Amino acid sequence: MPTSLSGNIYRLYIIKTAKWFSLIMPIIVLFYQDNGLTMTEIFWLKSVYSIGIVAFEIPSGYFADVWGRKKTLIVGTLLTTFGFSVYGFSSGFWQFLVAELVLGIGQSFISGADSAMLYDSLKFDKKEKEYTKYEGRVISVGNFSEAIAGIFGGLLATISLRTPFIAQAIVAAIAIPAALTLVEPPSNLRNRIKGVNDILNVLKFTLIKHSRLRNFILFSSLIGAATLTFAWFIQPFLIEIKMPLPLFGVVWTILNLTVGFASIFSHLIVRNFKEKQITGFIYISLAAGFFITGLWINYFMLILIFIIYIIRGIATPVLKDYIHTLVSSDIRATALSLRDMFIRIIFAITGPVWGWVIDHHSLKAGFYSAGIFFFISGSILYYFSYHSSSISKPS
Repeated sequence: MPTSLSGNIYRLYIIKTAKWFSLIMPIIVLFYQDNGLTMTEIFWLKSVYSIGIVAFEIPSGYFADVWGRKKTLIVGTLLTTFGFSVYGFSSGFWQFLVAELVLGIGQSFISGADSAMLYDSLKFDKKEKEYTKYEGRVISVGNFSEAIAGIFGGLLATISLRTPFIAQAIVAAIAIPAALTLVEPPSNLRNRIKGVNDILNVLKFTLIKHSRLRNFILFSSLIGAATLTFAWFIQPFLIEIKMPLPLFGVVWTILNLTVGFASIFSHLIVRNFKEKQITGFIYISLAAGFFITGLWINYFMLILIFIIYIIRGIATPVLKDYIHTLVSSDIRATALSLRDMFIRIIFAITGPVWGWVIDHHSLKAGFYSAGIFFFISGSILYYFSYHSSSISKPS
């Protein structure tokens, strides 16, 4: 075992860059339509992707805890590369469906394991108190990558709509050597007998016995779903205010850069404010953001949207850091995977509702209904997060 695991951090930067350097997003619908898919089939593909993530989120988190973060990340990067490779040489719905399922499973193996690897590497170097700073940097790398990739993806599409997918497989493959050269941090498995019963025991501990952890995971998941929902409201908002189409990409790039910069400086928030103050501010600001944006849908609200994206950049590293303080190393990845799984479940249930409200009523009504939901549910989970009994972490 080396004297320092700081090298893991730079490798995680590479994995994050490969994950979020999405060359295909600017042209993905055009690519599907060019291959004869209907909008119904396109939404089915996205549903299969979410199913792949949800189905494997807990098993992959458990594998990361008992099998190793490094091995789990290697599997995730291999599956992601394979999924994009299938896309690059396919042209039909069922082939695309296989690719989406593989990509969803690959994403679940990376999710949770990367943050757990980062925290435990910092803990080995006795720098765990700086986790929020480093997690913010990792998140910012992802957002900067996504912002820059949009430009290159559009340029590659001028060659052919398939070119960005082939290039995406190459980008994904860059993460494989980074994962292979990670160094596994020391792990405390508490002499566990690995298997289904052990998974159930971990879930029982996380979701039943440790009420404080359960409630905070649910609260953090709700915040994640709220920021994801707000992001999906952006394009309808831009359409509503009749923004010229060429500026859509500009706004998207600037928003991603905003999240990235906010994540970098999120650790300063933790230093200067108490946990209850920060988490309360985050959920109230997000709920208010939905209400106020819906109240006045015009160009001036772009300022508020950028403020909400600053809060989004702060929320993820801060809330993950608080989860880390509630768990021990041997269940860390599972706890983070539960958070990501609940975000997907909440969004999968509520997303179609907001879409229906917008289609049958108005964008304003969509903003209002989402604001009411996230304010009420956020208030309930916030209360129980700080007024529930807790038990000591397993040792």
